[in-house]
Amino acid sequence: MQGLEEARRLYERYGTDMIDRLFPKWAGRIAVGLVGHGSECFGFDDALSRDHDFPEGFCLWVDDETDRAIGVQLARAYRALPFKKAEARSALSETSRGVLRIRDFYSRYTGCDGAPESELQWLSLPSHALAEATNGAVFRDDQGLFSSIRETLLHGMPEDVRLKKLAARVIAMAQAGQYNYPRCVRHGEYGAAMLAMTEFANAACGAIYLLNRRHMPYYKWQLRGMAELEKLAGMKDALEFLLTAENDEQGRILKSAVVEDICAAVAAELRAQHLTHGSWDYLEPHAFEIASHIESPQLRAMHIMEG
Repeated sequence: MQGLEEARRLYERYGTDMIDRLFPKWAGRIAVGLVGHGSECFGFDDALSRDHDFPEGFCLWVDDETDRAIGVQLARAYRALPFKKAEARSALSETSRGVLRIRDFYSRYTGCDGAPESELQWLSLPSHALAEATNGAVFRDDQGLFSSIRETLLHGMPEDVRLKKLAARVIAMAQAGQYNYPRCVRHGEYGAAMLAMTEFANAACGAIYLLNRRHMPYYKWQLRGMAELEKLAGMKDALEFLLTAENDEQGRILKSAVVEDICAAVAAELRAQHLTHGSWDYLEPHAFEIASHIESPQLRAMHIMEG
């Protein structure tokens, strides 16, 4: 059983009774689910995932008023539930189960009490933080406060911010994959060539997620998550090939060809979304055409590669 399903079952078996029996007047103000850090929140966990940082349980999110009234009692009641509360063994992991104030949960990822309020705030947030703030599932939210912030983070990114981020990643694809990778190969700098290829793959992943209007997760789940996207999901295997195939002479020639195939697919999707109209093979002019659609003077004035 995967962690997300397990969390739902634990809530249904123990959580609902605990809330309704001990906190009936507050039941409608307690949001419940599993969202945040960890492969189980993305649905990517397997048996191997349980060897570290895999706490059982679920999240109970409350607003400030509810926290002041019953927060301590609710936390104690949760800790008394008859299932194992696994402790994280990594110093970098977070305890993300149990009772959490809504604003504390979101500030961990956004730096504010909820969703960003300005274009620059949106632009500064890394995609993986937004992915962790919006993954998983909400089992109950009668009040709707937690879910309303979640919905804004999922679908409320200003279009100008998406375009700015997209332009930056498209031009990075051109610079790293189409320009610098073959040049490094010709110089015999094969380590630098692989660094360029890694930059290309990361930029390509970012562009593809943005074209799908989805937040890209932490790097080790980027390719795994790409398989679930509606558009350009087929690029997953090509990108994995670039990162794992042999780097002998024939492999380097083939990788350059695959880079061009990926760039052509991204350019085709850009045209399908009416973000560019050019037929250039090189992605750099596409990036500048994407940026030309940005209406915000502040974002338009930024360097093309910022974002």
